[in-house]
Amino acid sequence: MDNLRGKVAVVTGASQGIGRAIAERLARDGATVAVNFIADRDKADDVVQSITSAGGKAVAIEGDVRNSKSVRDVFASLEKQVGQPDIVVANAGVNMNKLVVDTTDEDFEHIFSVNARGTFFVLREAARRVRDGGRIIAISTNFTIQPRSGIALYAASKAAVEQFVKILARELGARRISVNAVAPGPTDTSMVSKQSRDTAPAATPFGRLGKPDDIANAVALLASTDAAWINGQILGADGGAWLGWSALDRTAGSR
Repeated sequence: MDNLRGKVAVVTGASQGIGRAIAERLARDGATVAVNFIADRDKADDVVQSITSAGGKAVAIEGDVRNSKSVRDVFASLEKQVGQPDIVVANAGVNMNKLVVDTTDEDFEHIFSVNARGTFFVLREAARRVRDGGRIIAISTNFTIQPRSGIALYAASKAAVEQFVKILARELGARRISVNAVAPGPTDTSMVSKQSRDTAPAATPFGRLGKPDDIANAVALLASTDAAWINGQILGADGGAWLGWSALDRTAGSR
């Protein structure tokens, strides 16, 4: 595909995992991509090198989504180096697997500061800066509709993301900006828990974990011109895993 040529995209948390796959896919589709990272510049530079060596265009931009000034600086740097964004992917996130009774105040702050507050800051700045007719895409999780033991904070923080998406879609409609989310199931990255890694393949009709490219493909669809009439939606990208989680959760016990 080459339907994003001339477009500018920024992907938060793009130095590894799903974020990296999204950045590489959007670049293959022709977009110039800003690879946002928080700490590991070497990993971000490696993503940029991967994109440019394949003939694409990319830059690495450091920034912490938990800090609203840092988010503003990321977008300012993007516009200075590359141009006004057409596509924003709010991907940065963290996971945790703990029963509610075991969680701490610090756990709550950690999860919500990145997944909810950080995503909100990115979506807010995107709403201010994305070109008319652009695309804003957030990353949620299928656990918002198929909860499991041990993921209360993660699922709740992503449920907030889905509400941001649905409401922002209404607020930006007059500018022809679509706002959607992709909701992955367990995906083969460092974030997936051991429990999900062990049980998720049996929950899907395809019998495997998701791959980062599976999620990147869904994001690419929503970023494309073909998705102009898709708005305010939560697109499941879990291989049908939600079909099997309930039975597995009952047999797996509380952990």
